[in-house]
Amino acid sequence: MAKLIKKRSKKAGLPPGTLVHIGEKRAGEIKITLIDYDEVNFQEREIKMVEECFPFREKPTITWINVEGVHRVEVVGRLGHCFGLHPLVLEDILNTDQRPKMEIYGDYIYIVLKMLYGGINHPIEGEQVSLILGSNFVVSFQEGKEGDVFNPLRERIRSGKGLIRKMGSDHLAYSLIDTIVDNYFLILENLGEKIEILEEELMVHPTTETLQEIQRFKNEMIFLRRVVWPLREVVSGLGRKESSLIKETTEIYLRDVYDHTIQVMDTIEVYREMLSGMLDIYLSSVSNRLNSVMKVLTIIATIFMPLTFIAGIYGMNFKYMPELEWRWGYPAVWLIVVIIGILMLIYFKRKKWL
Repeated sequence: MAKLIKKRSKKAGLPPGTLVHIGEKRAGEIKITLIDYDEVNFQEREIKMVEECFPFREKPTITWINVEGVHRVEVVGRLGHCFGLHPLVLEDILNTDQRPKMEIYGDYIYIVLKMLYGGINHPIEGEQVSLILGSNFVVSFQEGKEGDVFNPLRERIRSGKGLIRKMGSDHLAYSLIDTIVDNYFLILENLGEKIEILEEELMVHPTTETLQEIQRFKNEMIFLRRVVWPLREVVSGLGRKESSLIKETTEIYLRDVYDHTIQVMDTIEVYREMLSGMLDIYLSSVSNRLNSVMKVLTIIATIFMPLTFIAGIYGMNFKYMPELEWRWGYPAVWLIVVIIGILMLIYFKRKKWL
């Protein structure tokens, strides 16, 4: 939390709409790719100068401009100026800790959501994706981490498979959102496998490392819940006909994404309940082990109590103790000690204390 406050402190005192990058510092250039298509034509190329995107603003074809990296504020500002983006929208694009949301600005819609990465042996990480949906274009902004989940979508556009080349920019925006949400299922599948392995370890031999893993997974669940829950409102808002940019033919697909989002939320809640139960099991297991140790120590102490009493009696330094002069006194004391110990063990076993 202190790190987050430190990042946000760079904007303290600045007027609204001031373009300041808030997020992980990155080096290098921004990568911009452009895909322009309709049902017949297709072109794809990497943009060297941001001004190369400007002619596509008014073209009748569908244009997808993908910007990887938002640390170059001036590039984002020039691109936003070309497509008529509000300064507050540009400010939100540069702030990479935004909550998933959807805002309508007349002739375009601004959408924010999180793209997730992570595998069985890697922690879950998130990357902010901002989408600008216009009448004939979609501009997507990523933080610039290695790779993304859009390659299958790019391949569908290149090959012309499915409906995407026949549909408008709203269907392209839906496809981007759907690809991100589908990747959530993969993340949760990997996470579920790790939780199952941890559950088996918990039942067999729980350790302090097990507790640390449970706590780490609980933190990841909190992060996932923060990412997914607001997304439900975003997808629901897109499907409510609040903007003419979303056509009726796309609404049914958005409802499908909404259903997927609900499934992801349900899965997250199930995992959270499982982890809470595992934490209770761990604490109970530790408590039971402690009780078992205390039980053994108590039994040992109880057995030695009468033996200690006997040893104390014959350890007193009185002059007239008849047994001290008896030839068989020492063996007799040992015999009594052994018999008492055996009788107490038999008694404990019959009471099922052992």
